[in-house]
Order: sequence, then C-alpha cells, then structure tokens
Amino acid sequence: MLVMLRVMFAIGNLICCIVNTLVNLLMPRKLPTYPPIQDAVLLKSVGDLIVELRQKKITSQQLVQAYITRIQAVNGSLNAVLDNRFEQALKDAKHADSLIAKANDEQLIALFRRYPLLGIPFTVKESAGLKGLSFVVGNIYRTNMKCERDNEIVERLKLAGCIPLLVSANPEFCMSYETNSKMYGKCRNPYDLNRVAGGSSGGEGALNGAGASVFGFGSDIGGSIRLPSMFCGVFGHKPTGGLVSIKGSFPYSDDPIFAQYLVSGPITRFAKDLPILMQVMAGEDVKKLKFGEPIQLKNIKIYYAYGFNGFAAFMHQPTDFDIRLAITRAVKCFQKGGLTTEEIKLDKFVHAREIGLSALAEIKGLPSITNEAKPKVSKLIWQLILSLFGLSIHNRDAVIMEWIRMKKIYLSEEKAKEFRDERKALKEELVKMLGDNGVLLLPTFPTSAFAFHTSTLNLVGVDLMLIFNILGFPATHVPMGLDHRGLPIGFQVVAAPYQDKLCLKIAAELEGAFGGWVPPLQHDIKS
Repeated sequence: MLVMLRVMFAIGNLICCIVNTLVNLLMPRKLPTYPPIQDAVLLKSVGDLIVELRQKKITSQQLVQAYITRIQAVNGSLNAVLDNRFEQALKDAKHADSLIAKANDEQLIALFRRYPLLGIPFTVKESAGLKGLSFVVGNIYRTNMKCERDNEIVERLKLAGCIPLLVSANPEFCMSYETNSKMYGKCRNPYDLNRVAGGSSGGEGALNGAGASVFGFGSDIGGSIRLPSMFCGVFGHKPTGGLVSIKGSFPYSDDPIFAQYLVSGPITRFAKDLPILMQVMAGEDVKKLKFGEPIQLKNIKIYYAYGFNGFAAFMHQPTDFDIRLAITRAVKCFQKGGLTTEEIKLDKFVHAREIGLSALAEIKGLPSITNEAKPKVSKLIWQLILSLFGLSIHNRDAVIMEWIRMKKIYLSEEKAKEFRDERKALKEELVKMLGDNGVLLLPTFPTSAFAFHTSTLNLVGVDLMLIFNILGFPATHVPMGLDHRGLPIGFQVVAAPYQDKLCLKIAAELEGAFGGWVPPLQHDIKS
C-alpha cells in the first residue's frame, strides 16, 4: 500500500504542478478592495507600543479602537473573523489605561514588570480557544458551540495584560492548507482575493498581513503557522516541540506525543516582536531558550537548500524561482557579513512526507470529524466522493487527512517501525549538524499562495513543514518581499531543539536587511 501511496503522491505532484501553472497563467489577480492603512499607530510593533503606553503617549483605548476600526474595514473582503469581543475589549483597555494613568514613574516600572504586555490587543485562532467565543472549528456537529475556558497560553497572555479582540477563521478541525469551511466560507488572501490565506491559521495570517492585528496567536502541526505567514507576508514562529502548552486547543489528544507535534506560537508583522511574545508564551519554560545569553551573529553557521534533486524531485513540487532567489539573497547577505555558509542536499529528507504522515497516524485519542468514536473507512470514502461534487457536510481535506491518519489502510507495522527508526536517525544527524550555533534555510512551501479549491493537490508540499513538527525543531517563517505575481514569498529558518533564539536572531537580521513585511497596499497615513 505504501508503493500505491507514493504513486498517488507522484501523480498528485504532476497534476498539482500543471494546475498551479495554469492558474498562475490564466487567473487574474483580484486586488484588495479594502482601504490602505490610514492610522500610523497600526504600523508600530509590540515593543514600540509598550514604550508609548508606558510614556503615556497613547492610550490602550486608542490602540484597541484603531485595531477594531481596521478589522471592520478589512474583514468584508477577507472573511477572517468568526466572532469578536470588541465591546469587552474596550472595557479592558479602559481598565488598563486607569492603571497606567494613576501610576508615577516608579510605579510604572513595577506595573509593566508585572504586566509586560499591558494594554496590547491581539487576535486568536478560533481552534486555540477563547472563553465565550466561537469554538466550532468548522464542524457541523459543533454548530453554535462556545469555548468554556481560555486556552492556557491565551490565559497567560491575558495575565500579562494583553487584550483579546476576536477569534479568527480556520478550516474544519484545522486539517487543510486552505481556510475555507462549509460553515463560514473562504478566508481570502490580503494580497490577492482570488487566492487562499493558507491554513490552518489562515484567519490570523490574513489579519496580520492586512495590518489588522498587533499580533496573532496560532498553532502548527504541519505548517499551520508558517504557511499562512508565508502566504500573507508576515513572520510566524513554530517553537520547539513541547515548549509552549496546547491545553485548551481543539482538536486535542491526551497522547503525550500530540503535545510534542502540535505547538502554539505567534504570528506578527515584526520580527523584533517574536522574542518579546515568546517570553510570555513560554512561561517558566522560557529559561530553556537561554534568551539572556547574547548571540554573536558572526558565530552562527548558515546551512541552506533550495529543494529536491534527482529522482526525489519527481515526488516533490519544484521550488519557485522567486523563492530560490530569496534564499540566495539571504545567503549572499550573510556571506558579506562574514558568516560561514554551506549548501546541503536534501537527500536525508527524501522520506520526510512518509515519516511525518506515519507519525501522525500513531497519535491516539484524536476526535473524529464524523463525531463518532471509531468512524468506518467506508463512511470517510463516501464523504470523500460526495466532496468531489460539493455535497459532503465535511471539507474534503479534513476527510482525506483523517483517512490517511488511519494508518492501517496504507502502512504496515513493519514499515511504520522503519520510519520511526529513520526519524530517530534523522533527528540525531540534524542535531549534530546544527549544534548550538547552526541554522538551516529551507523553502517553507514550494510556491506562493495558490488558488481556492486546489489545496488537496497542494498537500504534496507538506513535507518540509511537517517534518520539523515531528522532529521537534523550532522554525521561523521569514517574509522576503513579493514575487513577480505580487504575492508574498519567503522561507523558513530551522534550528536544533531549544535553539529558538537562533531562528529569531536570523529573522530579525533579515528584516533589517530586506524590510520584512510589505503591505498589500501603499499606506495613506492621515496627518
């Protein structure tokens, strides 16, 4: 059955390349219909906003209202918001302002030490869980469901003074690279409304890309932070496996390996905000990241690769020229700075897709999209057939992913063991190669944002994202401008476990050198 699966991947890869090429040639770009940014406060990073709040140059109420106004201006085009708490957020902001207003200089230092993100608004992926707001996660059996308690990290952010504004769109059970659910429709890319925002944190990607969120809170098990960040032109960090809690997220499993594969992390327009946010999100475990120890850029070694070569190339999508060029530009930049660089081949990743999918198949206790304890394969196949005609109650990708996850239909126990052994060997080899001062630059995804209804074909591009969830390595997507179609591109920076700060350091350096986020529309700042 594994041979059949690989044949299917090869055929799917060929069809995917043809479809993406035709789409790029024939489908016109649909430019944003929402207005450009007109309020300068929307262009400030978390770090800058904290300084202005402490100096009483701006109030939290002004900040929250500015983002509410921006969200309302863009959401009609993007369809990224599922539920909001705007009224309560303004009350929270008023309370934050009252604490700041009555504090003198000495008291302000203590106040912001206790609440390091006091008065800063943020947005939350629906599946993460925000008390009182929608918790449907695109599934018909969860219609009208509200979240009963905050996700552990949402609670941690709130305790740091952050103010949640809303929950954003994700696909059914977060099992798609296209945020397009039967219940809520398409979440659109802020740079081209005919294209996807990515998945599964698509709503967060879209809002951040359009300048409608200070930062977003997402989750990632196979690229769900990194892909929306790439497609929407922003930064997204997938932390080391198990570092950041996922308690309160959906879907959820008590299986210990699930908490290693699924990770929570930030999405933001500004690389310099990532360490600030990780300090809060990681809680007590942040000490494992050793942020207090300085990093000498010149001591970081850069490994890089563009994609697969030889026979393996037939099983994987070719990397777009613009993405390859972005990696080259970054490498040249670091070479000029005196860093050691080395191109590597991806031979060791040739089975990354199979390793990743077999690992997902081992997870126990995940809920089914069918709302049954043990769904029958025949029922999934029937729903898959119906989905081809738009008649299924489920999203096609969710059906396919659940089907694949039921490993006994394509993978023997003997083959699964081989992949576990290969996974262990690969992790050991990469840890040894990267050490405590190496990073690996790789394509996040082979192409820029694709068209709606093509995500099933584009699942063949999962391998270089999913594999680092399975291995537990941190990875940061770095935006590197726009391609010739006007769509965001970039790549991911990977480091050894608990070397997150290397990823964040490289991301910040690249932001300084190449500009980072490029807005979909030129700003029209009112004086």
